[in-house]
Amino acid sequence: MRWQMGRRSDNVEDRRGIGVGGVAVGGGLGTIVLVVIALFLGVDPSVVLQGGGTGVNTAPPAVEQRRAPSPEEDQLKDFVAAVLGDTEDTWREVFAKMKREYREPKLVLFTDAVRSACGTAQSAVGPFYCPSDQKVYLDLSFFRELRDRFRAPGEFAQAYVIAHEVGHHVQNLLGISDKVRSLQERADERQGNALSVRLELQADCFAGVWANNANRSRQILEQGDIEKGLNAAAAIGDDRLQRQSRGYVVPDAFTHGSSAQRVRWFKRGLETGSLRECDTFQARQL
Repeated sequence: MRWQMGRRSDNVEDRRGIGVGGVAVGGGLGTIVLVVIALFLGVDPSVVLQGGGTGVNTAPPAVEQRRAPSPEEDQLKDFVAAVLGDTEDTWREVFAKMKREYREPKLVLFTDAVRSACGTAQSAVGPFYCPSDQKVYLDLSFFRELRDRFRAPGEFAQAYVIAHEVGHHVQNLLGISDKVRSLQERADERQGNALSVRLELQADCFAGVWANNANRSRQILEQGDIEKGLNAAAAIGDDRLQRQSRGYVVPDAFTHGSSAQRVRWFKRGLETGSLRECDTFQARQL
């Protein structure tokens, strides 16, 4: 992926090395739930971050301690700033064509645990977007997890992670997230999960829209990048995560979509570059 010459975003908030005390993760069912939803949290993260039977409990904050980031992490920070800057340039252009203004999100880098307007979370929750403060939260150790545990290496796979969370910000700006949360408040668990899947798949499609437009404008993609991005989308499908964590698959418990669905919608955005092609809520087949 060609990112070295890209503009660096000024919207990266570096909280690395600041330990946040008082976060405890319970065992049993809560731990299983965390494993299943740990990646790319985007729908009402307060449900996971603030408890509600998920196994995450918050305690009074402890004294914060700083740790110096490693040189490898500093290089990753530079990469993140470049990718975030590219998403800003792309979505600003897309919104301008719709006669709308794009408000840039902040991206918070943290280590181990972080406090957000949606609650306090450990890095095990994975990257997430908090609509309450319009910030993306990312522990850079997730990229190592993506490479080693999920066998999805490559810079474009990492960029896909960022673009997916920015996709949730786009949904928030367009009012889509609020409509989904309103529907979920009146839905049962199964219906709520189904709405969550459609929201997540749309964020995957929006990530593809970014890649399409960025590549046409700035030629960011190199040979093999698309395959790495699609591999990352497949690696974090609900069916694959459930099979890894519990040994079997429960489709009604999906919150992000299957591997095949995530690949399909990311690829759709990547091939078309059009927001109109990302209407997962009207799609008869996901």
